[in-house]
Amino acid sequence: MRLTAIVMCTSAALSFFSANSQKLQYPKAPVSNTVDNYFGREVLDKFRPLENDTSAATLEWVKQENKVTDEYLAKIPFRNKLRQRLTELNNYKKTGLPSRENDGRYYYYENDGLKNQSVLYRVETLGDTPEVFLDPNALSEDGTVALTGVFQSNDGKYTAYTISRSGSDWTEIYVIDTETKKTLSDHIEWAKFTGVDWKGDGFYYSAYPRPEKGKEFSNANENHQIYYHKLGTPQNEDILVYDDPAHPLYFHTAYVPESEDYLFVYGGGQGFGSSLKVKNLLTDGPWEIIEPSQNYEMSILGVADGKAYMITSEGAPNYRLVAVDLNKPSKENWIEIVPEKKSVLSGAQFAGDRLLLTYQIDAADHLFLYDINGKEIREIKLPTFGTVHASSSHKYPDIFYSFNSYVYPSAIYSYDAKNGVSTFIDQAEISGINLSDYTTEQVFYTSSDGTKIPMFLTYKKGTKRDGKNPVLLYGYGGFNVSLPPSFSANRLLWLENGGIYAVANLRGGGEYGEAWHKAGTKQEKMNVFNDFISAAEYLIKEKWTSPEYIAIEGGSNGGLLVGATVNLRPDLFRVAIPKVGVMDMMRYHLFTIGWNWASDYGTSADSKEMAEYLLGYSPLHTIKNDGTKYPAILVTTADHDDRVVPAHSFKYAAALQEANTGNAPKLIRIDSKAGHGAGKPMSKVIDENADCFSFIFYNMGIDPSKK
Repeated sequence: MRLTAIVMCTSAALSFFSANSQKLQYPKAPVSNTVDNYFGREVLDKFRPLENDTSAATLEWVKQENKVTDEYLAKIPFRNKLRQRLTELNNYKKTGLPSRENDGRYYYYENDGLKNQSVLYRVETLGDTPEVFLDPNALSEDGTVALTGVFQSNDGKYTAYTISRSGSDWTEIYVIDTETKKTLSDHIEWAKFTGVDWKGDGFYYSAYPRPEKGKEFSNANENHQIYYHKLGTPQNEDILVYDDPAHPLYFHTAYVPESEDYLFVYGGGQGFGSSLKVKNLLTDGPWEIIEPSQNYEMSILGVADGKAYMITSEGAPNYRLVAVDLNKPSKENWIEIVPEKKSVLSGAQFAGDRLLLTYQIDAADHLFLYDINGKEIREIKLPTFGTVHASSSHKYPDIFYSFNSYVYPSAIYSYDAKNGVSTFIDQAEISGINLSDYTTEQVFYTSSDGTKIPMFLTYKKGTKRDGKNPVLLYGYGGFNVSLPPSFSANRLLWLENGGIYAVANLRGGGEYGEAWHKAGTKQEKMNVFNDFISAAEYLIKEKWTSPEYIAIEGGSNGGLLVGATVNLRPDLFRVAIPKVGVMDMMRYHLFTIGWNWASDYGTSADSKEMAEYLLGYSPLHTIKNDGTKYPAILVTTADHDDRVVPAHSFKYAAALQEANTGNAPKLIRIDSKAGHGAGKPMSKVIDENADCFSFIFYNMGIDPSKK
């Protein structure tokens, strides 16, 4: 079945959608007269009771909101057809990048179609019949338990793996015998933001104190600690190896190299980057400081010949590669291996006795091979602009990489470093659509202050610039996160129905290094919203579309982007989809790990000026209430989101529904047994996309139907 776009322009079609303009009856939210004082400025927080997501009043409101949303979506005549088409598009084999682990075997993830979670397989030699190593689908009936990490001991005897339940950031750790796959007695709970770093017959991990019952997903997380767990012992006997009670809002993450002779500790959470210190485990020597501040990015590739190889932004906003002599690790003794370049160094790893470096050039990945002394050997040519991931190690010579782009499903290659030859291994095949019918181009537009912003446009070849094309405009613009071109089968539904998919690489991201990032933070945050608005204005000016056919979407910080942008320019968009957004900028830092975002946002407690700036764009606080017509809005969140707590979306949706913003629907979709997005089961991914695309098409007056 193929769907195609038919723009409904007859009087019959207009009457078909006229019911959509009738104002919905929304549930009454619990309210209070709570007033907060910010340096003399009093601000009413009317919907404060919705912050208590376990109260009877909030639970009843959630139930009634979902009832209104479900009834609205159920009336969309093509909703089930879209879900069916999304199911077809997602029903293809998805094979992950192979990696050679310490036991000498090759491991890779694969989903043969519509499994809720991908299965981890292993083989002795590539091409052998695969053996299931870990199947997370067996961990829950509904697929809501996700495998979030796998960590093999350096001798290959044991494998630890981490899981999350219902999308929560809380992590549990289990251990199995690598050879027999037998589960051991070890079980770690209430870990968070952690990997597993092996040392001898145990490992290091990071955790918070056990949270108060009933507030596991909302209370602020403080005092992140590093423990050592010895195999075969209960968790309550784990040894606290690093703690910093003077700084309860710091993250602490361990790293141990394969040699197991050093323990590195990263400190983060209060700056743009991370501090870094190291301890010699063989001598049990004192902690040595590599970088004291959290002002710079620090990322260790590994240790070789007594030196830690590390990417850093210290002295290099576009990043450089340095070697740190662990006998004298202070900054003045660092050895520069690869100096900063005009392009952004976004990744590096050992590949046998060589180095693989990834650079971002105009928001697209480029892969290079270097020798250990920092001399460029060659660029590994990629098919077009897109995203590349590499798999290699210092221990083995094997190199694999994958490449994908908007209309280029993930392809896997092996690479021979000696002769520079890439060998194709596999590529995903999507049935029922000819991807060669579509193209991606990169354009550069001018933001309101004259800054040039890159944007990728993906559409069907031959698309006319007549101002009537539906556009889905996506952005993020924060936390040094880049958006290189990447593949999603779900977007194909939009493309095959005549839609244009536009991704704007806004300031606040990492596309052009730390300077680009900082230009979208704190009291420069308005640059991000102006960049997004300018993207829409460019698309209209160039006759790709018009305001009647623009939908905007973003998640997390991107949800903030959508909420703030709608309040600034409600006339510019027909539909808005803010997902799991940060909507209350005055109180975000008081929940779970919200305080960690202060380096990008600043907080309302910092100063009068910062509080006024946040209040000036906070989506919750800047909703117009004067009859200004807003676009149709579908807010999405989930009950187990302990990254951006659902209270943000709850309060924002309640305020939208109460305000006088016209008759276009203002709905909220609250998922159950789901979190911020990572590890979401395939079934839930399809359901959410079907609902969002149905809402967009319906409110644009477009009926996707059989061709």
